[in-house]
Amino acid sequence: MNKKTADSSCVDTLVNRFSVKQIIDMFDLMPDVLFWIKDEKSCFVYANQFFLEHLGVTSLRQIIGLSDFDFSPRHIATQFTVDDQKVMQGEVVNNRLEMNQTKVGEIAWFTTSKRPLFDQQGQPIGSYGITRHLEKTSLSLAGMDALKKPVDYIRRNYMQNICLQQLAEITYLSISALERRFKKFLGKTPTQFINEVRLENARRLLIETNIPIAAIANNTGFADHSYFSRQFQKLFEQSPSTFRQDHCANDAVRNDSINLP
Repeated sequence: MNKKTADSSCVDTLVNRFSVKQIIDMFDLMPDVLFWIKDEKSCFVYANQFFLEHLGVTSLRQIIGLSDFDFSPRHIATQFTVDDQKVMQGEVVNNRLEMNQTKVGEIAWFTTSKRPLFDQQGQPIGSYGITRHLEKTSLSLAGMDALKKPVDYIRRNYMQNICLQQLAEITYLSISALERRFKKFLGKTPTQFINEVRLENARRLLIETNIPIAAIANNTGFADHSYFSRQFQKLFEQSPSTFRQDHCANDAVRNDSINLP
């Protein structure tokens, strides 16, 4: 047996000697990381202590069997549930920027990574993931200090016409330097970030209101309805109308199950 084979055998032996629970418990040592595991119906089966505090509960048994709809606004819970299903179908989420709610009820930006959970036969049985509050992640703090003004400006004025020159001026950077800063710390250009903020708010309005889709496009900063629809389809893999129809259908099923005797 050569050294490489022997080393591999030792690793396999060691891995088989400890429980997965020991690894999961390590996430309690990471106070800036939200960690969770969900079943195939997107119901919680595990979460680390920081995640429990984030939800405003004190023990794991308070969330077992519940879903994001029990803790988050509808448009955010819908986003999480749709993502869970996509992940179980093979989609990988890596450090994606998304809106979430802080434990004091404020909407903030988080980076999220998700993976499918498989049984011994390789069949998907759930999903797991980690999320970090963007402005509290030590890796991003220096960059977020520099991006705080343009990010806050975009979040407050996404419904208006925003040009890169405006963002550059409020940060005292050139447009090229601003673009490099966004790309380095957020992984996207300022224009992409503006579009995502607009589309996330559009998705919220599609769920929470009956406003016509054309009006939602206009209210979230898209002057061209066709362009809005193409961008929505690109980001969420559904047209705005299909997304609204699916959400209404899911709501009806959920309400029916709640009203069963």
